[in-house]
Amino acid sequence: MNKRILILQGNPCQDSYCFALAETYKKSAIDSGAEVREIIVKDLQFDLNPPEYQHQQRPQLEDDLIKSQEDIQWAEHLVFVYPTWWGTMPTLLKGFIDRTFTSGFAFKYRSDSVWWDRLLKGKSARLIVTMDTPPLYFKLAFGQPGHTAMKNTILEFCGVKPVKITSFGIIKSSDLKQRQKWLQQVALLGKKQL
Repeated sequence: MNKRILILQGNPCQDSYCFALAETYKKSAIDSGAEVREIIVKDLQFDLNPPEYQHQQRPQLEDDLIKSQEDIQWAEHLVFVYPTWWGTMPTLLKGFIDRTFTSGFAFKYRSDSVWWDRLLKGKSARLIVTMDTPPLYFKLAFGQPGHTAMKNTILEFCGVKPVKITSFGIIKSSDLKQRQKWLQQVALLGKKQL
């Protein structure tokens, strides 16, 4: 069955390897029959720290964030592509999530309860993450904090499940042959719409 896939490109650097990974996934998914939309977070116009936050009020969403919520609602499968910086995602991607995955859209707390409703149930996700640390070392030495945050405390908190993670590293010392191999892995994920 062909899926509706939303690719969220979270690297703020246009010439990054993440853009090649996202483009490879996108082309392969389209070739396999998927419907694909894309959000390039660095191209969106929104305030990371709107003035309303200072008064603990919910800020109004900018047009790009409203459109992003519509795309997230449309999608059956979310594919996040981003680098690991300081153990987690770039600030711009985190700010996008803070502003977009809002209460009433992605989740909703229940009155007089510690529980909440997961409003993005029925969706799955794939994280395609680059890093300058060997992925196994990132897991064993650091406990993969960025992966845990995205999978457990953001996406699964909102009902997105399953969330699968593909990590590539060490990027800074990788050669063209290695990068081509990683692109082939991502092309296969896109082809299988995973």
